[in-house]
Amino acid sequence: MSRLTAEKVTLAYDQRVIAENLSVAVPDHSFTVIVGPNACGKSTLLRALSRMLKPAAGSVLLDGSAISSQPAKKVARTLGLLPQSSIAPDGITVSDLVARGRYPHQGLLRQWSAQDERIVRESMAATGVDGLADRCVDELSGGQRQRVWIAMALAQQTPLFLLDEPTTYLDIQHQIEVLDLCAELHEEQGRTLVAVLHDLNHAARYATHLIAMKDGAVVAEGAPGDIVTADLVERVFGLGCQIIEDPETGTPLVVPAARRPRHRGGRAVAGQASGGAAATAASGGAAGRAGRPPA
Repeated sequence: MSRLTAEKVTLAYDQRVIAENLSVAVPDHSFTVIVGPNACGKSTLLRALSRMLKPAAGSVLLDGSAISSQPAKKVARTLGLLPQSSIAPDGITVSDLVARGRYPHQGLLRQWSAQDERIVRESMAATGVDGLADRCVDELSGGQRQRVWIAMALAQQTPLFLLDEPTTYLDIQHQIEVLDLCAELHEEQGRTLVAVLHDLNHAARYATHLIAMKDGAVVAEGAPGDIVTADLVERVFGLGCQIIEDPETGTPLVVPAARRPRHRGGRAVAGQASGGAAATAASGGAAGRAGRPPA
């Protein structure tokens, strides 16, 4: 079953087509991760699924109806979004920003209540930012800010939560903290998560459902253990590699092929790493949640 689907959509910016005739169904109660090389259309797809981008053709459906035709507040009570590079208003405190997640539940006949206050407190506690409640958001570290934005989405109490590159600009420790938190939301609260990630090893470790894209099309999708192969990495990222078992989780681990020396003037010279940016995208190492069972 899928509450959120894209059916034969064409996605474009200023007449420039990014994806055409693209169909995707997000499995309910999954942690779905979209991966692919730069400019393949993964963030564009997420924007369409979140109603931020209207398809030039085809439809995005939420609970069987076109998402574009549904009232904004109704969508906001069902679907939360953490976009890239979220910017908080100057001087706003953590508790005030998290409280904004309750906006979709307010109205003329329903104002702020003790229940809203309780949900805000619980959301901050769940994300570990309750001790920062009175701090200004712009004083926090990158990892702390991401937790605050996730707390706001938690306060929104949506069954669907979309995240566009939530680990960008974070160091490895904060990347793992954010992904661990997302996994907890999925595993303990049963929420459906859809995230765009650059790091294929992170995607393979945390996702229950993986969508691999290239040139605006879905190349493969399914459980990471079923689809992450050396052939897929070569086809999608242009990167030679080996796939081994992550010793912590049993999930697929991409090991990029070693650099090969090239000869210049009779002398062996170290060349560029095979795959360039793709190697970065596919190399996440074994850091992460110890002991998480295979997806």
